[in-house]
Amino acid sequence: MMKMILTPMVFKLFKMEKNIIIIGGGIIGLCSAYFLQKEGHRVTVIDQSNLDSGASYVNAGYLSPSHIIPLSAPGVMKQGLKWMFNKSSPLYIKPRLDLDFLQWALAFNRSCNTKHVEKAAPAIRDISVLSQDLFNAIKKMEDFSFHYDKKGLFMLCQTEKMLEAELKMVDMAKSLGLEAKEVSNTEIKEMEPNVEINAIGAAYFKCDHHTTPNEFMSELKEYLLKQGVIFKLNTKIVDLNIEGQKIKTVITEKGEVFNADEFVLAAGSWSAMLSKKLGLKLLLQAGKGYRINTMKPTGITIPAILAEAKSAVTPMNGFTRFAGTMEIAGINHDINKVRVEAIAQSATNYYPNVVLTVEEKESAASGLRPVSPDGLPYIGKSSKCDNLTIATGHAMMGWSMATATGKLVQEIIDEKPRSMAIELFHPDRKF
Repeated sequence: MMKMILTPMVFKLFKMEKNIIIIGGGIIGLCSAYFLQKEGHRVTVIDQSNLDSGASYVNAGYLSPSHIIPLSAPGVMKQGLKWMFNKSSPLYIKPRLDLDFLQWALAFNRSCNTKHVEKAAPAIRDISVLSQDLFNAIKKMEDFSFHYDKKGLFMLCQTEKMLEAELKMVDMAKSLGLEAKEVSNTEIKEMEPNVEINAIGAAYFKCDHHTTPNEFMSELKEYLLKQGVIFKLNTKIVDLNIEGQKIKTVITEKGEVFNADEFVLAAGSWSAMLSKKLGLKLLLQAGKGYRINTMKPTGITIPAILAEAKSAVTPMNGFTRFAGTMEIAGINHDINKVRVEAIAQSATNYYPNVVLTVEEKESAASGLRPVSPDGLPYIGKSSKCDNLTIATGHAMMGWSMATATGKLVQEIIDEKPRSMAIELFHPDRKF
């Protein structure tokens, strides 16, 4: 019998199917599952929730290359300290004697400098633009019907000082090849004729797109199930069985044991807890954000950031979403009514005819976003473990970076050339 010799050239013709467990079923985990199953891998997604709530469902739905400044920007820590005792402020950092938080806060402060912004901005642009391209490609390839609009984004300003700052962002965005410009109060009215807007002017980023998050999540889950991806829901992983430099199995709180060839850690704000099992100090804090939906027609057709208030407005499919705040106060899902009221008030301040009802405010929801100290995601393999790919820490940019992150995870596991440079996202980077 003639034997087949697997030379390197012949070997490449065969796809090496792997059994892969993804820890976390948010947008990052599902996008990773999508690209991995496309390459013929057997994928299981394990999540402690029922996959119907959290940051992947309550976010503003932006695909925003314009958000090129990381959270850790010059002056942010100073401003955060000023806001520390104002529970309605856009950024609230709760002081507490917790070693993980203190280490994160020190690293965050070290990252708040101009040099870091200049280094990070091109990488943020690249992963965000790649994500836009992949969102479009997935929609077309799978014949998905989820809402996706390319109407740009306003940065609405009520003061000259804020407008001046936003116009500097326009210049920076343009220098990175993004389409952006200043628009006057008159131009805003021409672009948004069906709603009164209280702003002296705005920066307009035509490069930005937006979606309705729950629609994409729903279609993607349904697609993955049809493709044979296994979902283990309401299942919390509490331990890892490690041999040498590899994870052999994961263990759930119910005592279930799952084994795989490769693992993906995409558990959002909970990722740091599991990374400790590997001896990896993944600096990460949960950043809570809130959303209020109104089903009433608002006349708003173009997404906007209300610049002074630091809140977001998105016209979604059948409703308008108002979202905002970054509350770094540990892992909890408590609804702070003061912060909800601040978002609602900012909506009326900028859109005088939009008044959110008591019922709409009482139906507000929150989500926890995983925040790294330098505002950049963790994407890659740590030297602590050979068969774990980390994909977390995207802060407010999780939705904007999701599809690209999923693609990069697949390329890392398959040892394929990367779609973009990811050195700045390395999980072992120093702060």
